[in-house]
Amino acid sequence: MNSDVDTNELPAGIVPLGNEIYAIDAMLAGYPGVVSSYLIRTERPCIIEVGTSGSAPVLKDAVIALGLAPEDLATIVVTHIHLDHAGGTGDMAALFPNAEIVVHERGARHLADPSRLMASAKMVWGDRLETLFGHMRPTEAPRIRSVAETGRIDLGTGRELVSHYAPGHAKHHMSLVDTLTGDLYVGDALGVYNPLTEDVRPATPPPDFDLDACLRTLRLFGDIAPQRLMFSHFGAVDAAAETIDAAEVELRLWVETVREAHSTDGDLDHAVAMVKEKVISRYRPLPPDASQETTAVLDLLSGAEANVGGIMHWLDRLAQEQAEAQRLREEQER
Repeated sequence: MNSDVDTNELPAGIVPLGNEIYAIDAMLAGYPGVVSSYLIRTERPCIIEVGTSGSAPVLKDAVIALGLAPEDLATIVVTHIHLDHAGGTGDMAALFPNAEIVVHERGARHLADPSRLMASAKMVWGDRLETLFGHMRPTEAPRIRSVAETGRIDLGTGRELVSHYAPGHAKHHMSLVDTLTGDLYVGDALGVYNPLTEDVRPATPPPDFDLDACLRTLRLFGDIAPQRLMFSHFGAVDAAAETIDAAEVELRLWVETVREAHSTDGDLDHAVAMVKEKVISRYRPLPPDASQETTAVLDLLSGAEANVGGIMHWLDRLAQEQAEAQRLREEQER
């Protein structure tokens, strides 16, 4: 490993964040500003988030530009197995032959055999699947280490990443704390941060979104009291406590708005229209030079339709659970 990196000569898309941390734009679908991967360039180098299959060569070039050989990488971590975060895991494993792959236990089997995950994604994305995400290759099972409620990843010289189970966005989601810096790698558990407007929006896709689980995760993040938030979409944020609070406000407002539309028998289009009118209209407009392609991709991944669809799916599931509980109570009273 080359110990000297001239941060003034780094390629575009690599941002030094101090303490040997580098944000790397994974260039999802070839577009900047969608997925942020992170390299912690320590004694045991680690990459957090890998983007899609097309991101793997981008990350390899970045690792080499930062003075590492592919054989130097010790660990690859994905916060969850959605394709924009973990779709390139198999390709990354092939490019970095000594890296252990760390994932939450609920997602491990899908890295080893992504066939069900890809079939489900095909149903959701159709013809756009290949363009957006490519094809997820299997990862050799012996190289996968799964963690449960918490886990530890050795970065060398006493520095660790501590994983915390963080459901709500997905049942297989975890977040990570750097014991040296107090940085919290949030994945999608806190939502999507737009550095151009400095707003944070929830990420509530079907089928796993669960409001109560999301709120528990936000409370966990508050208890952790991170020094900085490392968003996968997109970049590092210093105002950690304020951003966690803002994320909860936005999450509750999105849910309340969709619940209002849902209670009047409104369909998805009606709920989306209400969210755009009551919620999204409050956000700062994008600057004129913002990439329309990047904005379009982010809207597909976590825009109004995806978020509203997830919230409505959760409301329907909640209604079914309540109806079943009522039926059981009535049976017991007979």
